[in-house]
Amino acid sequence: MSGIRILIVEDDPFIAMDIESAVSEELGDDAELIVVESVSQARRAADQPLDCALLDIDVVGGKTFGVAASLRAKGTPLVFVSGSAPSEVPPELRDVRFVRKPFSADELGRFVSKVVNKD
Repeated sequence: MSGIRILIVEDDPFIAMDIESAVSEELGDDAELIVVESVSQARRAADQPLDCALLDIDVVGGKTFGVAASLRAKGTPLVFVSGSAPSEVPPELRDVRFVRKPFSADELGRFVSKVVNKD
């Protein structure tokens, strides 16, 4: 499982730590967690190969819908982790999994584990 790269886009540092913890608990030290707080940072991070992404919708610099569309076009599994309403997601992205805040750490851990374990 080495070489796993997970993008976390979250502008609240406490929530970002909770997401990191959930992913680390599931994957241990086998994953590189790339945590960013803005749309521009997310775009740069998404230019690199990723195994999955967990995206808040409203972050510094706007909404992450463009990043989500780009990741999905590359085949990168992703989930929105947001306090926004699912109805805010554009129709073309409504098939992306949506986890409402406050989230279950177990649910996020299971999602990440499922998409990165290719066994």
